[in-house]
Amino acid sequence: MPTLTARPLTAEAFAPFGDVIEVAGDPDKLINAGMCGRFHDRAQLDFGTKGRAGISLFDAVPRHLPYTCDLIERHPEGSQAFIPLHQNPWLVVVAEAGDTPGQLHAFLAQPGQCINFHRGTWHGVLTPLAAPGLFAVIDRIGDTSNLEERRLDPPVTIEGP
Repeated sequence: MPTLTARPLTAEAFAPFGDVIEVAGDPDKLINAGMCGRFHDRAQLDFGTKGRAGISLFDAVPRHLPYTCDLIERHPEGSQAFIPLHQNPWLVVVAEAGDTPGQLHAFLAQPGQCINFHRGTWHGVLTPLAAPGLFAVIDRIGDTSNLEERRLDPPVTIEGP
């Protein structure tokens, strides 16, 4: 079984797959009488022409490293943002673009880091590394099919840094 080492999640490394949403640098502006920093417009949300934005809550079973990744999926009709409702590291697995998943990449998201997969990005299933596995998810709601899944054969083992 091939092995892959998860690396730290950074905006630069993740850019081909989507956006890292986090408080980084100085706020774009101060609001609420200077008591709140606004870090403005941090993700390229895309819901297509026949979809709308929806907010859902996901409660995923925690996994552990090393992790066996055997399923990849993508959403061809819209982006998908994951906002953890906890302060634990979590695993993000993505694959390079193509009609089928390309080379895999694994990232270890730290507390306070959120991600937005761009439309059509192949990615692993939601993988919290500790309980609770609660996430708010902002993605496309619509009547057309927006899910493609592919089993990995062979699966890939992902190790921590």
